[in-house]
Amino acid sequence: MVQKSLLAHETVFADAPANDIAAPKDYFIERDGQVFAGSHVLADLWGAENLDNQELIETALREAIEVCGATLLHIHLHRFTEGGGISGVAVLAESHISVHTWPERGFAAFDVFMCGSCDPEEALPVLRRYFHPSEMKTSLERRGTVE
Repeated sequence: MVQKSLLAHETVFADAPANDIAAPKDYFIERDGQVFAGSHVLADLWGAENLDNQELIETALREAIEVCGATLLHIHLHRFTEGGGISGVAVLAESHISVHTWPERGFAAFDVFMCGSCDPEEALPVLRRYFHPSEMKTSLERRGTVE
């Protein structure tokens, strides 16, 4: 069974039998002629600020999740020492966002992986606004590509 998503250029595949409404759905999508599980954005923030502020990091994660159109299941953040780095993950129905910070170096690494019609690239302006990096290096991978 194929369902059109809200975005005109992609298709969400739902493998549930037509007569079984309660069956789980497979959210592989087709975009630009390619079928894949989801998009994975890696973002390295250099010269960044607020990397030891656990409350602000959680707020940024929550906003990023919302603008990407994802569903939050749980956030867990861990501070290593006072003023030190923070690592954590936001577990999503559509996958995850993870963060690892090195405040002493002004560096943060974010992984934003989402399946279905969610768009992880929408998280990038949110990260830029909260952490003010002087440089932001990003890459995008399509995970689970079907040849």
